[in-house]
Amino acid sequence: MEKYITKNGIKYELRGEQYYPICELPEQKEIGKWGLLHLGWLKRFRIARYNELLMSGELNLYLYKVNEEAQERFESLVADFAESNGLTEELKEKDQMKWVQLANYFANAAKEIVESEVIFR
Repeated sequence: MEKYITKNGIKYELRGEQYYPICELPEQKEIGKWGLLHLGWLKRFRIARYNELLMSGELNLYLYKVNEEAQERFESLVADFAESNGLTEELKEKDQMKWVQLANYFANAAKEIVESEVIFR
């Protein structure tokens, strides 16, 4: 008897006198805060889509892509806000509190935009 066989697209391994299927999970990627936030939203408001992704084994990759898209959008928005509103290193040296206030304001505004455009869509 052969050690490994493939039948109907499934690989089997011989253990003792029986063949057992070899179950392999797809590669798991690290999911960041945006992906986890979207996961919670999917579970609560799009349960059918969540179950579809979970059963097909595509949930992790999908959440990874959402996380990447959201992070890129967030960084782009913060950079655009900072550039258009004068958030510079010169301001940081001159008035640190004003710089922190503006940086936090831009980060919060970008977060809200990303949540509405990418996470909760």
